[in-house]
Amino acid sequence: MDYQLSRKVINATTGIMPDVLTEDLDIADIFKKNPEATIYYPVFCESTGWWGELLGSDGVIVEKIIVSPECQLMVITADQNIKISGENQLLAAEIHPTSGFFKKMNSSIATVTDMLATDAGTILALFSGKNQNQFVKIIESTGNSFLGCIGQY
Repeated sequence: MDYQLSRKVINATTGIMPDVLTEDLDIADIFKKNPEATIYYPVFCESTGWWGELLGSDGVIVEKIIVSPECQLMVITADQNIKISGENQLLAAEIHPTSGFFKKMNSSIATVTDMLATDAGTILALFSGKNQNQFVKIIESTGNSFLGCIGQY
């Protein structure tokens, strides 16, 4: 149901009914074949790790569209076609889950939107924040690693 509603929302927004990809999504390959493409990536409530494939790719989130309480669409374009629409940045980091980190990081800097545990005992985390420089300072001052910004909406 959310897929049908998503297609209607995209059509209403762009005037074009989108194609549906049923195979695994290869962001780099899509932009290699069609650099002007726009990907509308559905993210469902409680889905985790959806953002991982954006790390190191040419894809950048430029907008978020709420379809329903259970589904939102992340609008992804090639980084060469970036048209930033908002101030919320999606920032990825690898963190060691220590109290020192969580004491320094507060909601005025960034909030966690998704976390994945690794076999190494670290956490790959996606944060939403407004100031990348301030975020990176907190990440690095606590001995953690900033992985990059995967978009802004």
